[in-house]
Amino acid sequence: MEQEHKRRVRYKGTHPRKFEEKYKELNPEKYGADVNKIIQSGKTPAGMHISIMVDEILEFLDIQPGQIGLDATLGYGGHSRRMLEKLQGQGHLYATDIDPIESEKTRQRLAEAGYGSEILTIKRMNFAQLDEVAPDQKFDFILADLGVSSMQIDNPERGFTFKYDGPLDLRLDPTAGVTAAQRLKELDQEELEAMLVENSDEPYADRIAKAVMQVYKRGGSIETTKQFAAVIEGALSFLPPKEKKEAVKKSCQRCFQALRIDVNSEFEVLYSFLEKLPNVLKSGGRVAVLTFHSGEDRLVKKAFKQHYKEGVYSDICEDVIRPSAEECFRNPRAKSTKMRWAIKE
Repeated sequence: MEQEHKRRVRYKGTHPRKFEEKYKELNPEKYGADVNKIIQSGKTPAGMHISIMVDEILEFLDIQPGQIGLDATLGYGGHSRRMLEKLQGQGHLYATDIDPIESEKTRQRLAEAGYGSEILTIKRMNFAQLDEVAPDQKFDFILADLGVSSMQIDNPERGFTFKYDGPLDLRLDPTAGVTAAQRLKELDQEELEAMLVENSDEPYADRIAKAVMQVYKRGGSIETTKQFAAVIEGALSFLPPKEKKEAVKKSCQRCFQALRIDVNSEFEVLYSFLEKLPNVLKSGGRVAVLTFHSGEDRLVKKAFKQHYKEGVYSDICEDVIRPSAEECFRNPRAKSTKMRWAIKE
């Protein structure tokens, strides 16, 4: 029996509303001109991630052919690709990522670009396990980009954004651990309030935590991103109309961030990474870390300063490095980025 031909969904303008309809953006190799036009307008194409502060990172790491390096947070592979170019076919780059969906796509993308297992080893593991990546090997350079990749943020099925409706998941590894929806149910009001304050400095944490608990007391549920955003909006209903829209947007961003950090134990993972870091670097080895909110930056700054005082690092950056105004225009998601570096004694 002949299969019925299904017409492809029409590409509705330059920016279709639904993620799955954006087939041009989701195929950058095939629709390069269209994707480039979106990037030039200061937007990130759906399903794609624009690497941040690439030039600054490469300048500091000073990668030489023959060196051994680690990209602790592979993501879309943009940083890895540029580091591989610097190796010029000599040496080796290891990379880790816990996202089974995106890391496999990136493996294929880099293989098609000519970077196979002879120069690149990708391991599906948390970057806190950096001492297990290559146990008998110390690294000349290490990069850790702590941001969530745009591919994860943009895909409604992953539950990272309140702009689209989807399951309230927020797990970087969707095959392990509990979802954000499950985690909300486990917390009491005091715990939720404390988490919102500690993880994202949410100024309305008390009101939002109370509103969440009231939903459960009434026998309701919070299973989707839109449901959670609606609860946050309801908690801020006391605000003047002129202030409310922007305040709700910022509180949603902070609350989703706080819940994501909690679900993925991000602070604990970063702390473990920073403690193990000196032990896997060669003498003179260099590490660069990109952070995206104050909590992460404080942890990195504190660890680098402590190890510097102890003589573990010979040099650390005195002042945080930020992306240029030009880069922030091209890629608005770069605005909150901070880079810190250290050099092993």
